[in-house]
Amino acid sequence: MTLALEGVTQIVGGKTHIHPTDLTLEKGTMNVLLGPTLAGKTSLMRLMAGLDKPTHGRVLWQGEDVTHMRVQDRRVAMVYQQFINYPSMSVYDNIASPMKLLGLDRAAIDRRVRETAELMRLTPMLDRKPLELSGGQQQRCALARALVKDAGLVLLDEPLANLDYKLREELRAEIPRIFADSGAIFVYATTEPEEALLLGGNCATLWEGRVTQFGPTAEVYRRPANAVTARVFSDPPMNFLSLTKKNGEMQHAGGVARGVGEGLPDGTYLAGFRPNHLSLEPAEGALSFDTTLGVTEITGSETFVHLYHDDSQWVGLVHGIRTLEPGAPLRVYLDPSRVYLFAQDGTLAAPASYAEAA
Repeated sequence: MTLALEGVTQIVGGKTHIHPTDLTLEKGTMNVLLGPTLAGKTSLMRLMAGLDKPTHGRVLWQGEDVTHMRVQDRRVAMVYQQFINYPSMSVYDNIASPMKLLGLDRAAIDRRVRETAELMRLTPMLDRKPLELSGGQQQRCALARALVKDAGLVLLDEPLANLDYKLREELRAEIPRIFADSGAIFVYATTEPEEALLLGGNCATLWEGRVTQFGPTAEVYRRPANAVTARVFSDPPMNFLSLTKKNGEMQHAGGVARGVGEGLPDGTYLAGFRPNHLSLEPAEGALSFDTTLGVTEITGSETFVHLYHDDSQWVGLVHGIRTLEPGAPLRVYLDPSRVYLFAQDGTLAAPASYAEAA
């Protein structure tokens, strides 16, 4: 069982929403669409579901062209950020509703509802109305209604975005278990790199309507194919610094970047490093940069420091609560093993050595 997009493009009003996309999703896989708002995640999911038709290209389900097949004739279920339940119906009837529309017999419906409710840990709540449930339970009810259709493709469009932190953590842990038990193809859209890593499976990074990379989630994170993917798969986005290698020595405006880019030919490169790899404490062999502090944001156990370095703006994530003066000079340090190098066209020239060892 596979879902394949072949050269799928979407153009609306002369504007390209989805650039030519080739993507193949396999049975029993979790596939995360990761990208910022307006990157094209929902547009791509609507094309997968058949809610929209591509301008060019085709959609194949198990090798069959379903590009022009009605969505109601496909084995597709979709759950949105704004979870929807029927408030006047019990949880049992909410879950049963898709099967009643399909005309299944009462015994089959009852069996399937109770199996899915058990999977979603909703069995004690089947007689309740949705408004009597917590937010997390309501979302599980919406998910159960999607799963009970026995859909081969389940699309989850930022389904946890409106829940509080505790509920998001609870459902993030449950969703991989649910997907593993169902055997369907799951597609999960999110703006959060951390959520993509927690869900695992495969990840497609999106930027301005383009899929910039697709592969096992941990691999995409550790070895981004280009600077755009690295930016998408970092929160806050990856920091960048221009470097020039001359006579075998990697240089930047403030000095020499020793231990970076060994083995690469002379030329101009873009160094990338994630915010959590910047430090305020010196270490042996670390690169040092003189910056100016903009503002700080204390998260509790960590502090975001917003920095100015030459014409660049960086963000660092450092441990502990730091009392720092905005506008003051601040020296920061970076382990060279944490540095990615990209060529002038943005493609990966050398991955960070720590990621290669992982």
